[in-house]
Order: sequence, then C-alpha cells, then structure tokens
Amino acid sequence: MIKDNDKTDILEDANRLRYEMGPNFHEHVVESIYADAAEITGRSVLQQNQPGKFNFDRVIDKIVTGKITGIPIMFLMLAIVFWLTVAGANVPSAMIASVLVDTLHPVLREFGQGVGLPWWLNGVIFDGAYLAAAWVVSVMLPPMAIFFPLFTLLEDFGYLPRVAFNLDGLFRKAGAHGKQALTMSMGFGCNAAGIISARIIDSPRERLIAIITNNFSLCNGRWPTQILISTIFIGSLVPAHLAGIVSAAAVVGITLLGISFMFIVSFVLSKTILKGEASAFSLELPPYRPPQILQTLYTSLIDRTLFVLWRAVVFAVPAGIVIYSSANFHIGDLSIAEHFIHWANPFGLLLGLNGIILLAYIIAIPANEIVVPTILMLTTLMVKSLGLGSGAGIMFELDSVADTAMILHAGGWTTLTGINLMLFSLLHNPCSTTIYTIYKETGSVKWTVIATFLPILMGFLICYLVASLWGIL
Repeated sequence: MIKDNDKTDILEDANRLRYEMGPNFHEHVVESIYADAAEITGRSVLQQNQPGKFNFDRVIDKIVTGKITGIPIMFLMLAIVFWLTVAGANVPSAMIASVLVDTLHPVLREFGQGVGLPWWLNGVIFDGAYLAAAWVVSVMLPPMAIFFPLFTLLEDFGYLPRVAFNLDGLFRKAGAHGKQALTMSMGFGCNAAGIISARIIDSPRERLIAIITNNFSLCNGRWPTQILISTIFIGSLVPAHLAGIVSAAAVVGITLLGISFMFIVSFVLSKTILKGEASAFSLELPPYRPPQILQTLYTSLIDRTLFVLWRAVVFAVPAGIVIYSSANFHIGDLSIAEHFIHWANPFGLLLGLNGIILLAYIIAIPANEIVVPTILMLTTLMVKSLGLGSGAGIMFELDSVADTAMILHAGGWTTLTGINLMLFSLLHNPCSTTIYTIYKETGSVKWTVIATFLPILMGFLICYLVASLWGIL
C-alpha cells in the first residue's frame, strides 16, 4: 500500500522530470521502459545464434531436458534412487526385524503364556496383530526413510520439474496432465503418498486420472517381492554369472510395463468416463539451488514417512489377526485357510497362480510388505512335511534365497507361477492405506471402487492370457 505522502512525492518527481525534459518527456519514458525490458530479456532469454553469457542453469537444462538425453538421464536418476533405496534398506530392515521379530516376539509370547492368556488369545495378540505390525515396520520404514529424503532432495534441487517437462508430451497425448509424472515418481515410494501429491494438479478430471492410475507405480512394499521372485524363477533360467543381470532386467521390465499401463489406462479413461482435453499449464523451471537439509528431513520423515507408516500399521494389525485366525480356527479337520485354498486353487491355477497366492493377497490387503511372509506361512501350512516356520498362522521369512525357493517349489510353484506372481504384484488392488487415501482425496465411493477394482481385473485378465499362451507354447 502507498501512503498519501509517498503519492505526493511521486507526483512531484514526475512533474519535475516533465518540466526538465519538456516536450521529449514521453519519449524518454518509453525509451526507459524498452531499456529495462531489454535488460531483463538479456538476462533470461537466449536468442537463436546469440552466444550470450555463461549460465549454469541453462547449460544443465540443455542436458537434462534435451530431446535425446532428457529421458535416459531421468531413468538413470530414478534407477539410482531405487538402487540406493533397495540396497540401503537391507541392513536396517534386517536389524529392525531382528529386534522386533526375532528377539521381542518370543519374549512377548512367553509373557502372554506367563500371565495365563488362553492359547488362542495369546496367538491372536502376539502371533497375529503384533507380528503383522512388526513386519510392516521392519520392511516398510527403512525404504521410506531413504526414498522420501532422496526424492525430496531432487525436488528441492529443482530436478523434479524437469521430469514433468520431459514427460509432459507423453502425458498430454494420453489425455493426462504433465504433472502426473511427479505423482508417478512419488508412487514408486508409496502409492498413498503419490495420490496425496496429485493435489498439485489443478484440473479435477486430470487429478482423478493421476489418482486412479498411480497404483501402476511399484511401491516400496512390492519391490522385495519382485526382486525375490525374479531371483528365484527368472535368474535360475540362465547361467549363474548372468543371473543377477537377468533378474534385475526382469524387475526393470515389470516397472516399465507398469508405466506403459499407466499411459494406456490414462488414455482410455480420458476418452471414456473421464473424457476431456488435456489442460494447458505453464511449467516453471525453477533455478537449481542447494537443498535445505533440515527442512528436507522434516518434510520427508515426519510429513511423509511416519504419516504413511502409521496408517499402514493401523491397517496391518487387523490383517495379522485374520492371518492367525484363518490358520488356527478349524471347520472340521481343516483350518479356514486350508478350506479357502482348496476352494480357490482351481481358479488360481487357471490364472497361472494358486490358491495360496490368492489368499495371501486377500488377507494382506492392509500391506504389501506381508505378502511373502504370508505366502511362506501358508505354504508350510499346506505342505506339513517341510517342518519349517514357527507354527500355524505365524508369518516368517528366510535369510536364504535357496531355502525360500525350496519351500515355493515344494508348494508346486513353476516358472509360470513366478512370472504371473510378478505380473499380479504389479496389477492388483491397492493396499488398504492407499484405498483409504483415495477416498479421502476424492471424497467419492464411486472413484474409490473404480481405482480399487480396475487394476485387479486387469491383473486377472493379463495372468489368464499369459497362462493360456504358456499352455499353448
């Protein structure tokens, strides 16, 4: 706001200049405006064939947003972030699991027995609810605590807007918004966080497209499953010295397949139930700047990691109760889990999977992190001769990939089972944390149902087609 005294001073200065310049006053004002505009243009715009001054941001942008180099560099950067996340999370995940699962879990079970809890209540509380929460924390916390800070550092540095710039054309052709590239990238850490980040898209139609298709980004809860199954069933198809490269290539292939499905489904949605033109938007490429470390740690660890982790734990507790109960409560001579597996097995085999996998994905809806422990527990429940595990309904994992492979092969798994599990891990319903987040963000039961059941229907279809082709070949 300009005060009256300031207005008076400005008018007096203008009148004085008008008097001094005489009839040329207006010409001097126009020339001054053009001079200022030329100075601003010289600093910010580089004309064709004009050498210009050295500009650090401009030099980097020629590389990271170049038509030839932009997208390869983007995939390289994301690959480095994923590698640091997966490799860096192994040790802390093992340490947390050692404390919460290997050490504290037996102590709590003995405590329950010592205070006289009935066996079923002791199992429901400590073998079910507690163990599920412990698995989620040990598997989910370290990757998120690494991925989100790295992602936020790239955001603060100014690189993420360049990702949106590189992919804007592809998303616009799919009828979506260029900023969906950012929500897609965030989804690789956690789909719930990716859906929350869709708030940056102003168009309600395009925001819905980003929310519905975010599940095609492999979240950190699905990376361990992809890596383990690829190592066992894909890496084993080639000589040992090539196994690591082939396994990694298979996981990368699944990731790229998910991105392809994101574009395809976005295009179909934009031409059908979410019909409309892609909106134009002005994408500002901010200057590169050093990240603010303390703010980055707060944003990534408090606002994202702990927030998402708490939601996952809340939903994992009832899942653990269901897992334990289904394996220990009997109808006749068989447990509830065994009844369901026998009933679902024909349908599962039709999809190139089995009843154990289908049950594991149903009762592990609260968290993808407990899918593998649940599969191993259910397999040892069905193949009692293995003599592994800590008991019915108690989830476990093995440090040895060979021992894990032995359990799966004993459960009748084949190469087709491994391939289709990788596909189904990509194409299945979101976890309960993500489903709840979809509802909170859209406020609509309709869109929540669509976002939940669309990927799983696609998963059934793709797995059936692969199994059918496998049978023919």
